[in-house]
Amino acid sequence: MTYYFSKIKIVWVIYVFLHLGGDEIVHVKDIVVMMDMEKTTISAITREFLRTGEEEGFIKTILEDEIPKSFVVAYKNCMQVIYLSPLSVSTLYRRYKKLETMRKKSKERNGGTLGCQKT
Repeated sequence: MTYYFSKIKIVWVIYVFLHLGGDEIVHVKDIVVMMDMEKTTISAITREFLRTGEEEGFIKTILEDEIPKSFVVAYKNCMQVIYLSPLSVSTLYRRYKKLETMRKKSKERNGGTLGCQKT
C-alpha cells in the first residue's frame, strides 16, 4: 500500500522486534545470540559467562516465577544484556522467521525499498 502526500511517497515499514516473553521485546538487529539453557550450561565457559553477567548486573530475568529455557544476548542502549527467557530457542526462532518473512514480503511489495522516498 502506497500513499502520496506532497510528492513524498510513503511506504509501509516493518520494524522487526522479537518478543522474548513477558513484557520484553528486542530489536532483531540487536540480538547477538539465542542459546538453549539446558544444552549450553553443560559447558564451564557458558556457566562462567552467565555467572559473570549476574555479578556485573547484565542479566535480566523476564519472568521470575518460571524456569528459563533459553537466554538471549542482545544490546540495549549500547550495553550488552543477557535475557533469561521462559521461551524455548525453537519458539524464539519460529517467531523470528515469521517476522523476517513479513519483512521480506513488505520489501518486495514496495519495490525493494523501505522508508520514505521523495518522488
